[in-house]
Order: sequence, then structure tokens, then C-alpha cells
Amino acid sequence: MSASQDHEVRPGRRAVVAAVGAVSVGVVLTACGNQKDSGGSDAVEPTRGGSDAVEPARGGSDDGGAALAKTADIPEGGGVIFADQDVVVTQPKAGEFKAFSSKCTHQGCAVSSVSDGTINCPCHGSKFDVATGSVEAGPATRPLPARPITVKGDSITLVP
Repeated sequence: MSASQDHEVRPGRRAVVAAVGAVSVGVVLTACGNQKDSGGSDAVEPTRGGSDAVEPARGGSDDGGAALAKTADIPEGGGVIFADQDVVVTQPKAGEFKAFSSKCTHQGCAVSSVSDGTINCPCHGSKFDVATGSVEAGPATRPLPARPITVKGDSITLVP
């Protein structure tokens, strides 16, 4: 075998560092990207028993708040995210309705789903209890702030 045949062609150190750096930047931008650029992560995902987004109830209320939904729209043990109002409404037990900010207390990402008794943030995996908003899994360390709602008849209204 000649000396030229056993010479192995290897990329230079700079080429390897540049390629690794480009991949790292791409991963970071994907993981922490703007919610509006994420291809639909702002979509409302109803839980249990449906694949269509819940339409907000129309009309006002006596206290001047915005009507969000009908009580039948909120699944027992789950909840619905109202992205336009930055709120998630849950029904921990039959007939008991709670509302919380839909912004994760870790870095402000919009929560994306409610399932298995938790409100879930897609950015870093934080999970919050549907009944209290308390942290069930980090990295978040603070609960979701409660949002005031009223329930009159079958209408759920966000109080301003």
C-alpha cells in the first residue's frame, strides 16, 4: 500500500466546530422559539372527547366580563385553553370551575394542553394542577395565577 492510499481525509477543526455550532443554534431556536412561529402551538386543544376547538360563547354578562364558554364545553377533570384571552378554564370536579393564566410562570410560554389532571406547558415541560394551578412538575416554581370567572346558569364569564 502506498503512502497516498492510507491517508485519511478528515474535515478541519474549524469545519467541525462550525457545523456543531450551527446545529446547536438550530436546536436552541426550535426549543425556545416564538409561539407564533411554531406552526400552530397557539391552537386551542380541547381535552377528552373532541378534536374541534371550542367556540367562545357570544354576548356579555351582567358584570361586564367576556363570556368564554358554556359549562358543557369544559370537560370534567380537564379544561380548555382560550388563547385570545390568555386563560385556561378547568373543571376539576363536576360543577366546579376554575380559571388560571395560560402563561407558564417559568418563561411565559403559552400552555398548550390540559390532560390527566394537569395544565401542560410545551416549552420546558412544566405541569400545573387543574384544581389549584400549583406546580406539579418543573422547571416552573410558581403556580399559575388564578383568573376571576363567574358561572351563571350554563355560561362561564371572565371577569375583567
